Amino acid sequence: MLRARFRKYTLHFRFLARTSREKMMWRDTYFLHLWDDDNPQAEGIGECNLFRGLSADDMPDYEERLQRLCDRIGEHDAAGEVADCSSILFGLETALADLRNGGNRQPFPGAWSRGESSIPINGLVWMGDKRQMAERIKEKLDAGFSCLKLKIGGIDFEQEVELLESVRRIFSPADLQVRLDANGAFSPRDALSRLERLAKYAIHSIEQPIKAGKPQAMAEICRRSPIDIALDEELIGVRDDTSKARLLDEICPRYIILKPALCGGFAHSGQWIEAARKRGIGWWATSALESNVGLNALAQWLDSVIEGDDSEMRQGLGTGGLYTNNIESPLSLVGDRLRHDASARWGQIP
Repeated sequence: MLRARFRKYTLHFRFLARTSREKMMWRDTYFLHLWDDDNPQAEGIGECNLFRGLSADDMPDYEERLQRLCDRIGEHDAAGEVADCSSILFGLETALADLRNGGNRQPFPGAWSRGESSIPINGLVWMGDKRQMAERIKEKLDAGFSCLKLKIGGIDFEQEVELLESVRRIFSPADLQVRLDANGAFSPRDALSRLERLAKYAIHSIEQPIKAGKPQAMAEICRRSPIDIALDEELIGVRDDTSKARLLDEICPRYIILKPALCGGFAHSGQWIEAARKRGIGWWATSALESNVGLNALAQWLDSVIEGDDSEMRQGLGTGGLYTNNIESPLSLVGDRLRHDASARWGQIP
C-alpha cells in the first residue's frame, strides 16, 4: 500500500533577497515522501514549494491539506484534496514519478539526468542598491553568462536606467542579452513611458511590467510596447484550458514564463506550452526559489518537453547557490549551463 509523509524545511538565503514585493532572509518549503509497503526502501521525494505572498495556494490550512493528502494517498482520488494547490501538485507529481522510476531522484530521466546534455540558463541579478547590483552584474559576467535577468522596480528608476546604460557601454546586444523582471512594479499609467526609456538599451524582454489581474491594460501594453512582454504572475491561478486560451488571446504576449510550482504543476505547465505553441508565443521556465530537490525535478521535466528551437532558449533556472543549507545534490553550474553529474550522490533529504 502506498504511504506518505511530509516535513517542513527552512532554507536560509546567503544574502537579503529583495524583489519589488518583499525582502527575504529565509523561506519554508516542504518535502513530500512516498513509498510502498511492499518495497519501503524505494522512496519517491518531491518538493511542495509554497511561495508565500505570491502563490494562489498560500492558505492558513496548507499543512493540514498536506496531511490530508498523506492520510489518503492510497485512495484513487487522493489528489483531489490538493487539485487547487499548485505547489502540492508540483511535489506530488515529482514524488510519484520519482517512485515509479526507482526512487533515485529521477522523476523524468533523460539525457540531462544522465549527464549527456546541459541546460542554458540566464544569470539572475537580484535587486539591491546601485553598488550592490553593479557588483552582482560583474560577478555574473565574470562567471561566463551571456544572458542576464535583472530584477527592477525596487530602487529609484533613474538609478536602474544608469545601471543598464553602464552595462551597454561595455557589452553590446550581440555579446549580452538582457532580460528585465519588474514583478508588477510599474503602474498602467507610467508603464509605456518607462518601457520607451528602457528600450534604448536593447532589452530582450520584460516580465510582468504591471501587476497581474488587469488584462485590458496588459493587452494595451503588449500592443504598444517597444520591448517584448512576458507574462509571469498573470498565469497564477488560471487552471482550465478555456481560461488559458482566453487569457493568451486577450493579452497576446510575446512570451510566457512558467513556474510549475505556481501555475498548476507539471501537467498544467504542459498545457500552457501547448496553448502558447499554437499561437506562436514563446516560453521558458523559471524556478521559484525551490531547493535543489525541486530544481532537479524542474530541470528534468524541461529536458523532457523542450523541442526544436526551444533548446537554446535561456531558461530561468536557479543554480542551487541561493541558500546556505541547500540539499547536497549532483547539480552543478558550468559557465551558464546547468548540468547533472550522474555519478554524484544526493545528500540527506529531511
